[in-house]
Amino acid sequence: MVNAIVGANWGDEGKGKITDMMAKEADIIVRFQGGANAGHTIVNDYGKFALHTLPSGVFYNHTTSIIGNGVALNIPVLFEEIQSIVDRGVPTPKILVSDRAQMVMSYHILFDQYEEERLGGKSFGSTKSGIAPFYSDKYAKIGFQVSELFEEERLKEKVERICETKNIMLEHLYHKPLLKPEDLMEELKGYRNMVEPYVCDTSAYLWEAIQAGKNILLEGQLGSLKDTDHGIYPMVTSSSTLAAYGAIGAGIPPYEIKRIITVCKAYSSSVGAGAFVSEIFGEEADELRRRGGDGGEFGATTGRPRRMGWFDTVASKYGCRIQGTTDVAFTVLDVLGYLDEIPVCTGYEIDGKVTTEFPATVNLEKAKPVLETLPGWKCEIRGIKKYEDLPENCRKYIEFVEEKIGFPITMISNGPGRDDIIYRNGK
Repeated sequence: MVNAIVGANWGDEGKGKITDMMAKEADIIVRFQGGANAGHTIVNDYGKFALHTLPSGVFYNHTTSIIGNGVALNIPVLFEEIQSIVDRGVPTPKILVSDRAQMVMSYHILFDQYEEERLGGKSFGSTKSGIAPFYSDKYAKIGFQVSELFEEERLKEKVERICETKNIMLEHLYHKPLLKPEDLMEELKGYRNMVEPYVCDTSAYLWEAIQAGKNILLEGQLGSLKDTDHGIYPMVTSSSTLAAYGAIGAGIPPYEIKRIITVCKAYSSSVGAGAFVSEIFGEEADELRRRGGDGGEFGATTGRPRRMGWFDTVASKYGCRIQGTTDVAFTVLDVLGYLDEIPVCTGYEIDGKVTTEFPATVNLEKAKPVLETLPGWKCEIRGIKKYEDLPENCRKYIEFVEEKIGFPITMISNGPGRDDIIYRNGK
């Protein structure tokens, strides 16, 4: 059986925790898109970790972790990450890397930095991890696929061509040092030596695993609103963040994805630029940021303070719909226990009219939040294991959100740990 774990909003929803938790029952966990530009924070028996490329199920001995063909693979970052968890007592994970995955090159990272520098105040708020230049090259058909590492003569020819193309931009647009073919060849040989023991046809491996009845988890990066097509374009990532892409990015049939767990925060947060209708500012935002997550709302990859907002039912309903949600996992609910009242954004006012449908970016930038306020529960809910034991106002908040988004909340996370979870009976 294949389950997908994806985000409903701007990323940072708590997908890592849900993947880590569900991996206990999984055989294989697959990262199917994105790169090391976003992180998943996980708290478990080994400690607290921020993963960037590794799937969030690597902490179990019985699992195989797959880097799918849809991933932007930064090979040195992957191997530094493996070493960093092994150094902290985690058993060496079993890793397989798709021979069709493409590699983030050192020049992708440089081009990302140069372009943000060139754009100045009109930049995209990139993490400067090379993701947009990587995907640009992939779709321009000038990227390097892992399988190409093992054909040296063809590789040399391609490196020469790449240098010619890139050096035109480096010289005339960015006025930066030029690429040398011999340096690129050395880089690629280093990558080959690192990755060779792990490379295989992961699509064939997954096909056989499906036939054998194995449990497979697809782990998405970021969330619906950062999807290239369906997100807040152009302030989006450069890959599809949707469960539907899981079939492509892992190389499996779409009909095999039986369950789509979409992770929603009990409030909103976002790293990076772009429209964010329910955003709050000042002391109100600082207080929520300080209390949020596990140790505060700061990006797992960048360390940047996240932008904060109240729960947005318009964005979340849309985000769940385009994911094809079967189950909602509602996270960091415990954080809201300090509030007397909890605002919820239930509509957008655009040009004097109120809508509950999430608009395209041109209209989104004009939207003002329509807020409804619910009473808080004013107590600690960590440690509670049964839904009926939650305070009444807490249950009312969950049920209000569920009714507004129109998808069943079947899991509630009330703390950062693997076991801080409440399953709703009958859901």
